[in-house]
Amino acid sequence: MAVKIRLARRGRKKMAIYDVIVADARSPRDGRFIEKLGQYNPNTTPASIELNDEKALDWILKGAKPTDTMRAILSYRGIMLKKHLQIGVQKGAITQEDADKKFETWSNTKEQQISGQVDSLTKKREDEKKARMDAETKVKEARTQERLEKQKALEAAAVEAARIARGEPEESSEEAVEDETATEEASAEETTIEATTTEEAPVETATAETTPAEAISTEEKLVEDASAEATSVEETTAKATEEKPAEATTTEEASAEATPSEEVPAEETSAKAAEATTDEPSPAEEATADEEKPAETENKEKASE
Repeated sequence: MAVKIRLARRGRKKMAIYDVIVADARSPRDGRFIEKLGQYNPNTTPASIELNDEKALDWILKGAKPTDTMRAILSYRGIMLKKHLQIGVQKGAITQEDADKKFETWSNTKEQQISGQVDSLTKKREDEKKARMDAETKVKEARTQERLEKQKALEAAAVEAARIARGEPEESSEEAVEDETATEEASAEETTIEATTTEEAPVETATAETTPAEAISTEEKLVEDASAEATSVEETTAKATEEKPAEATTTEEASAEATPSEEVPAEETSAKAAEATTDEPSPAEEATADEEKPAETENKEKASE
């Protein structure tokens, strides 16, 4: 009888899982079978294959013929390559060691290809997930923006309805913008004026505080100068009076001539000192005059403001 290696369906609807079986070619698909070799699950990515390689190779060497799907599965697992190498060993074309080495190198390269395919599939899956999440976030942001715009529109409509109910005239957008700019400019001017006034006030107070001190220092200097002149005059007069008796003993004419000439400068110096004292104001008067000046300037500034 003809024996085939084929698949028998198992599992539920739209989630089929297949058994790898050896059965008679005349038996139905899900009927009696001779032996079960493994299982094939196409629902995973990549498809998972569980197969007994030794039994499959034994049935292939006995003459069992696989179906097209099972031939692809056996080639994927290397069963068909092993069959070819084993026939070469039986004919004496190659040794068993060479056949084993060739199969080992092929299996290593195949595993690398499978692992690379798995990595690429996982990366693709992650990229698709990320793109899907980004699209969902964009949709959410668009929805929230639309909701906010609708809310703003409703608020504007409510404000407009309240204005109409109060009977207020409608203001254009340009007029509202002009009013806002005018208020901003007025507030800026007020702030600049306040800053300038606050800066000028300390300067004026500082000048007002410094002027009385300067006046007092100048008054003290003038008083010291006047006292120094008076003392010099007194010293000169004292010297003149001491020299008068010595000159009188020599001759009466010399004393008569010397005394008028010496008395005249003393009288002139005393007269000059009296004039200096009368012309110069007293320190108290100057201090009061200097204190009155800042008050007059402040009154003038208030009147100008």
